Amino acid sequence: MSEYQYHEFRAVDRPLTPQQQAELRSRSSRATITATNFINEYHWGDLKGDPLDWIQRYFDAHVYSANWGTCSLLLRLPISALDKATLDPFTLPSRSGAQSGFIDAFGVTPTTDHWIVYWGFNDDSRELERFWSHEDGPGWMDSLLLLRDELLRGDTRPLYLGWLARVCNGELGDDDIEPPMPTGLGTLTPAQSDLTEFLQIDSDWLAAASASPALPDHETIDPDLDAWIALQTLESMQATTRLLLEGRSQEAERALRQRYLAWQREHSSKPKSSPLPRRTVAEIDAARAIARVRRLDLERQRREAEEAKRRAERKQQLERLGATSDMAWAAIDQTLQRGSGHAYDQALQAVKDLAEAMDQAGRKAEFQTSLIKLLSAHGKRGAWMTRLAKAGIQAGEI
Repeated sequence: MSEYQYHEFRAVDRPLTPQQQAELRSRSSRATITATNFINEYHWGDLKGDPLDWIQRYFDAHVYSANWGTCSLLLRLPISALDKATLDPFTLPSRSGAQSGFIDAFGVTPTTDHWIVYWGFNDDSRELERFWSHEDGPGWMDSLLLLRDELLRGDTRPLYLGWLARVCNGELGDDDIEPPMPTGLGTLTPAQSDLTEFLQIDSDWLAAASASPALPDHETIDPDLDAWIALQTLESMQATTRLLLEGRSQEAERALRQRYLAWQREHSSKPKSSPLPRRTVAEIDAARAIARVRRLDLERQRREAEEAKRRAERKQQLERLGATSDMAWAAIDQTLQRGSGHAYDQALQAVKDLAEAMDQAGRKAEFQTSLIKLLSAHGKRGAWMTRLAKAGIQAGEI
């Protein structure tokens, strides 16, 4: 098997300067380099640089995929977008000392100004068709980059999926506690669904971990929102407007959302709901076993329904064929007159269908009579007769 690696970097918050593009070009003469992208595929050799270093210096996102079963996603976010208290439950090391032989599935690295969030998958068994049957890499960036916006807006579901990837990767033990469960795990965004595919997160684990409250209806008016807006000072609204006009809309939204949520925790008119109990990995595993049984049962029901539908459609098809059997025999006669191997194959399938149709209608004797008549005209075609014999169809037999 030939080697294949794919690297794609993306700059979001600030485009690359001409000098930065020149620095990257000195590392690769073949890569596609623009003010926002670095893309290269390797069939031999490797990237002449450290992706983590490039993320720190140049880019906001990196996607990597190799055909030996390894892929990873790096996202760089402003340090103000997340706080350590939020991140810690998703990234704390296992209390049980459990660990796999693979690379970590999820982690966060702080720098002076940013968080660098990492998701990864590694399976060197080469059993996954996704990696070895075709070049995997192009397309992932466009779908996964949306996770960055979701994190900037305070959606912690991508973090939870990273923690769940750690569970699937064997990095956590039975006694380890899950992080606070975000709302909406049962209704993932398209980017989050793509992340579960990217990381090969087991669907039964996901089902077991998805028993979280649904997301609030966007059409529902939040009474706290108007109350909070009425309290905002002219200076704070002017600062927000300035950020918007400077093209820093995400920063403006993030700052507003953080201030609102902080106020809501203290002054909300809605009754405070108790947080969901945080389960152990063993408890989620027990729910996974139940989810697996439910999934297999649903798959069985779906297969049975599809098979029943297929049988009903086949029955109707055979009924129509039986009702026009004279026309079908005439068509077979015309097909055989062409005298080609392809014609013989077509005629054989048509005879098989007729045999099934007339058997279903209780007309076996009529089928035999018509077959004998057909063979009286075409019984000397050796290739045709050989096909009938191999199919077990002979005059005088059903």
